[in-house]
Formats: sequence, structure tokens, C-alpha cells
Amino acid sequence: MADLRLVTYCGLYCGLCSANCRIPERAMALREAMRKDGYEQWAPDAMPGFTDFWTFLEGLAEPEAPSSCRDETCGASFCTIRTCARERSVDVCPSCDDYPCHRIEALARGYPTLLHDAKRMKEIGIEAWIEEQEERAATGFAYTDIRCYPYEVPRD
Repeated sequence: MADLRLVTYCGLYCGLCSANCRIPERAMALREAMRKDGYEQWAPDAMPGFTDFWTFLEGLAEPEAPSSCRDETCGASFCTIRTCARERSVDVCPSCDDYPCHRIEALARGYPTLLHDAKRMKEIGIEAWIEEQEERAATGFAYTDIRCYPYEVPRD
């Protein structure tokens, strides 16, 4: 059985989310630059809100683990795709008989690779697809590189 922790119900790969693949590295760089400049010593007393900012920056730089909609630590709380997939007992929407539904089509307007990736997932299987997504992530690609705005997060 494939490890689906980083695969969303809709068929995105969490390892390609900038919150998992880019932001931690950039937050670490900012934190280290600020440490080098002594912000930890003088800013808490000199800059209102610095302590909250620093706590937030620490969380970005050192996330506990990549988040996922499967454990509900990520994704919109109102996402009806997750609810529907669970009700239909499907691991990923591309395995649903009604794929692509109106929810997926709405989301695909913002994620241009979504439908193609689903087709690929069906062709090669989920385990090989996950390997391909990991290779994609290793190139530095993130969904924000190609995301189309505005896009809908399905609510119905």
C-alpha cells in the first residue's frame, strides 16, 4: 500500500506546496540573517510584535512535519472534496467513478497540472506517481510556479 500522507484527496502532492518545499528554507535564511544582525537581542524590546513574529518565523523555518489534508492540519476546513472522498471511501479522487466532478474541475482552474497528473496516476499507479512527484519536487518545482489566480476552493 502506498504512503498517502503527502497525497491530497483531490490528487495534489503536498511535497510540491511552497509551505513544504520552499518556505522553510527561505524562513531559515531570514532567521539566520536576523540572528547574525542581533535581532534576538534587541528587537523584543524595540519592535512591537517582534516576539510573535519571531515565534511565527521559527514555525515556518522548522515545521514539525509536512502538513496534509488527510490529518486535517492543512487545507481549507470547508473543503468539500475531502468530505466527499471520505464519504465515498476513495483514497484519491482520480479513483472515483465520477472523476472529474464539478469540484475537481473548479480546483483544476487554479492547478493546471491537476487533471493531467490524475491521468498519469491512473496510468502508472499511485506508488510510481508519488516517486515522480518526489522527483519533480527535487527539481525545485512548486505549484505556485504555475498556479492560476483567482481559483476556486470548492465549497459545495
